[in-house]
Amino acid sequence: MREIVESCPGFAVVGEAASGEEALDLMPSVRPDLVLMDIQMPGIGGLAAAKAIKETYPAVKIVIVTVSDEPAHLFEALKKGAQGYLLKNLNPAAWREYLRAIVVDDAPLSPDIALSILREFAGRKTKDGTAAGLPGAARRTGMAAGRDEPLREGLTPRETEILQEVARGLTNRDVALALGLSEHTVKNHLKSILQKLQLGNRVQLTRYAYEQGIVEP
Repeated sequence: MREIVESCPGFAVVGEAASGEEALDLMPSVRPDLVLMDIQMPGIGGLAAAKAIKETYPAVKIVIVTVSDEPAHLFEALKKGAQGYLLKNLNPAAWREYLRAIVVDDAPLSPDIALSILREFAGRKTKDGTAAGLPGAARRTGMAAGRDEPLREGLTPRETEILQEVARGLTNRDVALALGLSEHTVKNHLKSILQKLQLGNRVQLTRYAYEQGIVEP
């Protein structure tokens, strides 16, 4: 992992940890922009460590590294706050391409992860037809204060279009091509959408899109 990262232009290894606890202890001193976290870390484990890091350092991007491509496990990692995941058997070129995409917020959701989101959404419906189990931010922003209307009216028509395409799994480049925009414009709109909805990543954004009916299953 160290060799792959060091061979990627623009990246530098600033620290290494042998357990979840050690990773947490290192954070204040090394202040990384990106954390590669093995899901099977000794001690508290990679998922718990990822969750703790995101709670204290929300701006840090976390990529879970695993040998398993089981969608349910990967989706659980993303719910803990990870921005993405890498399989250990991928070639170094794929790692470098994916890490660059993570850094610029352009890593698409895989179809399997999107399907896991749909399954969770379908399985957690409450009796009144609303979805349970939302992240705290999505739960807070799902309804406007004192009203019953979803906050989606805070998005412009263009932002809603971009949200729909992102929720379908398109990259920023694909969205730009589909809507006739520049990739830079799409990135700016996506940042605005996340800020307006108080969401942290594309996973939460996709769940929000399905739950609010902006994208139909």
